[in-house]
Amino acid sequence: MIMLLLAAIAFVGTHFLLSHPLRAPLVRAAGEGAFLGIYSVVAIITLVWMVMAYRRAPMTDLWWPVGDGLWALATVMMLIASVLLAGSLVKNPAFPSPGGPVAAPSSARGVYAITRHPMLWSFAIWGFVHILIYPVAKTFIVTVAIITLSLVGAAFQDRKKERLQPQVWPAWERQTSYVPFAAIVAGRAHLRGFGAVATLGGLGIWLAATWAHIPLSGWPAGIWRWL
Repeated sequence: MIMLLLAAIAFVGTHFLLSHPLRAPLVRAAGEGAFLGIYSVVAIITLVWMVMAYRRAPMTDLWWPVGDGLWALATVMMLIASVLLAGSLVKNPAFPSPGGPVAAPSSARGVYAITRHPMLWSFAIWGFVHILIYPVAKTFIVTVAIITLSLVGAAFQDRKKERLQPQVWPAWERQTSYVPFAAIVAGRAHLRGFGAVATLGGLGIWLAATWAHIPLSGWPAGIWRWL
């Protein structure tokens, strides 16, 4: 369990270090391409370390009983996460843009009406869901690492984008929200404009990912529990 904790800290810590304080000096020393290579290698190594440590960590008792009520809630949450993930792949101004700032959409629609960080929130929701339905110590360590990387990373991304894209990002922040649905509640955005990629793509990801639990873990997840 200690090895898993160390791996999780390394996974999160190296992402933050390479994305922020170490990025500029490494880019100056090695160039953008070499930096991206270093970043990718470190990310893969620490992720593999965390996965291997997770598999070797001892199983503990469930912290609370998990019945159909929690499974139903988790299933709905994962559908929302899947829609956010699929929708984030289209016209996402948060994506890296070596060629210059990516223009933000003229209005917050679809997944961007929910949050300006739909991909990172989809990962965080995945973490919350797995804490709900598989509440054991080793799952908690991994999911907290993913949640921390996603939500703290999203906040760091806002600060970085404000500095690097002062003509684009502050205006986008005024239309959207960090916290899901906050812009809708405040009247700055409206829940509409979901395209086929978000809806059909999200549905496909949801069905495929929940079905994959059967061959990968030996037990069904999502709607497959009731089919």
